[in-house]
Amino acid sequence: MLFNSYIFLFAFLPLTLVGFAVLSRMDHSKWIIPWLLAMSLVFYGWWQPIYLALLLGSVIANFLIGASIAQGARTGQPRTGVLFFGVAGNLALIGWFKYLGFFAGISDALMGTEFGFVDVALPLAISFFTFQQIAYLVDCHRGLAGEPSILKYALFVTFFPQLIAGPIVHHSEVMRQYETAFSRGPSALNLAIGVTLIAVGLFKKVVIADNLALYATPVFADADAGGTIGFARAWAGTLAYTLQIYFDFSGYSDIAIGTSRLLGFNLKQNFNFPYFSRDIAEFWRRWHISLSTWFRDYLYIPLGGSRGGTWMKVRNTFAIFLVSGFWHGANWTFIIWGALN
Repeated sequence: MLFNSYIFLFAFLPLTLVGFAVLSRMDHSKWIIPWLLAMSLVFYGWWQPIYLALLLGSVIANFLIGASIAQGARTGQPRTGVLFFGVAGNLALIGWFKYLGFFAGISDALMGTEFGFVDVALPLAISFFTFQQIAYLVDCHRGLAGEPSILKYALFVTFFPQLIAGPIVHHSEVMRQYETAFSRGPSALNLAIGVTLIAVGLFKKVVIADNLALYATPVFADADAGGTIGFARAWAGTLAYTLQIYFDFSGYSDIAIGTSRLLGFNLKQNFNFPYFSRDIAEFWRRWHISLSTWFRDYLYIPLGGSRGGTWMKVRNTFAIFLVSGFWHGANWTFIIWGALN
């Protein structure tokens, strides 16, 4: 279900808000979590209901693993092996669906193997809910998280505004908002801010990004087909795509943050005028902020950050950008893109 679709704007979202308002006003706030969880599962399953089993299986497995890790942290007996198992399991899941075909193709080309692997349909949002749950497991190991309620944890992972493309949220950021959001119910301020953000996001996506795509897409299609692209048209197509991808993605984030605000949740800003940056380092502090923060907190710093001097800083920066490129897609172009950045 797309944010800019009629079914979302005029059926799904109003129904979700009505249910949220009714339950909060009738003092049935304990039913708000099951209600939002159910609507989030409907939202996710709208495209391919079969992948609901994969999502729920991942949620249940990570909840149980997280409970074990958190118990060890509370008793002063860190369960590093359980953490390793949980992280490896999440990476294996995303690896099977997203990267197995890529590596099979490399093996066939370099070693003459014939795996005959057929790419499977990539489950929606698997990159996002996998990273979010890896962060949760690491936070459990650090003693910063631990959720005793399976329903709250499931909603934390599947919450429909941020499930498909972020922002990537942390357990501590969301859990402390649950009780206050559900006890207050809808407010005039949240509705005003939420509707404004949704309107801005829709304008970015539908009016700007989609119209830029009408020009950018044919340029890249002609180049892919081997056509001759002139100097001026090549630059115009590149700049059109540059703006298209920004307005599309930042518009989506605005809608996600606005929709969350309607339900009483404050999600962090995900874009901060990245094309006003003075250099590439500042750009990545402004673009897809939640992902950049994830790589900093859960990969760059654990690798040593810049604590070992210039060489370690360069090595770790290069490593996280290679991983970032590969995270964006199972293709050599993404790996090269990450290395260039």
